[in-house]
Amino acid sequence: MGFTFTTMTLNLLLLMAMVATNILSLYHLSTTLQSPKSPKAPTAVPDQLLHQLHTIRATINHLTRLQNTNPTKKSSIPPDLLLYSHLAPIASSCHNHPELLHKYMTYTPFSLCPSDSDLAESLILRGCHPLPRRRCFSQTPQKPIPPNSLPHHPFPSSLPDNAVVWDHYTCKSFQCLNRQNPNLGFEPSLDASKFNSYKTDLDLPIHQLFQIAKAAKSVLRLGLDLGGGTGSFAAAMKLRNVTVVTTTMNVAAPNSEAVALRGLVPLHVPLQQRLPLFDGVVDLVRCGRAVNRWIPLPVMEFLLLDLDRVLRGGGYLWLDHFFSKGVDLEKVYAPLIGKLGYKKVKWAMGNKTDASGIKNGELFLTALLQKPVSR
Repeated sequence: MGFTFTTMTLNLLLLMAMVATNILSLYHLSTTLQSPKSPKAPTAVPDQLLHQLHTIRATINHLTRLQNTNPTKKSSIPPDLLLYSHLAPIASSCHNHPELLHKYMTYTPFSLCPSDSDLAESLILRGCHPLPRRRCFSQTPQKPIPPNSLPHHPFPSSLPDNAVVWDHYTCKSFQCLNRQNPNLGFEPSLDASKFNSYKTDLDLPIHQLFQIAKAAKSVLRLGLDLGGGTGSFAAAMKLRNVTVVTTTMNVAAPNSEAVALRGLVPLHVPLQQRLPLFDGVVDLVRCGRAVNRWIPLPVMEFLLLDLDRVLRGGGYLWLDHFFSKGVDLEKVYAPLIGKLGYKKVKWAMGNKTDASGIKNGELFLTALLQKPVSR
């Protein structure tokens, strides 16, 4: 009840502020229209009116932030994924977080950049991308790794710790990350068979993917792995002479460094930003488990349309274990995916059997969709 009253109060104040802004704007417009025409330059807006408008706009922004960040509103969505909820033009969101931006931009030009990769991640996840800092030199590990000790195989038995700046991570080694969660992919050799096995209809082994492409007389040469973690899918495709770049973020772990150490290409970009790829250039896009029901619907629609933009005609979109509530899959996500007009090569659903899946009535969807050759 208290939360409802607070929300209603904020909405009322927001409405009053917006009405006041419109009245002041109309008043200034009417006085401008009533004044006789003159070849002279138009009269400047009075300082007092400008001050009032700035005050009202600042109030609106403040009330909006209060409404969006009300601490009494609980959510089960992971906080990092909530940061993907805003769509905005490139880098415009930097101005919405002045404290973070000021801290990030406080540095000495032409010297070493501050060791603040965690701060950079916070800004990127909030839509401040590309980052504005330009005039400093990136830090390198204190003990450089010898070139001859870099892994040559995409599934090495271990990753070298001294190739990472660990300052802002709780763990200070890949072995520590493996102890915390062996499923994160920081011991690549364990993932060597990950995309080669078939246990349920939700799985799509790589050899089957190639059989499908061959039967359709399609070619797989270039791919994009969206939210690919440490790059295991790209590594498996590399063994088959397919170049796959991986989008990843370094939230609490050095994912980008792990991808690069495997001889692969990481793209350090968030999901809500336009992909830094040209139109119609990739043969395959795989969406891993980073793409799921936690992404707000407008962002999901934006994402799917951007994936359509970078896929060539006849290319494949692979939704790998996408999960959502069963009712939402039927009424929301399936129609949204259907808007693409892609051919359904594979469409398999199965129950999500972990605690969250059972509680929320969630399903997994694995779908392989082929973009029309021409439109």
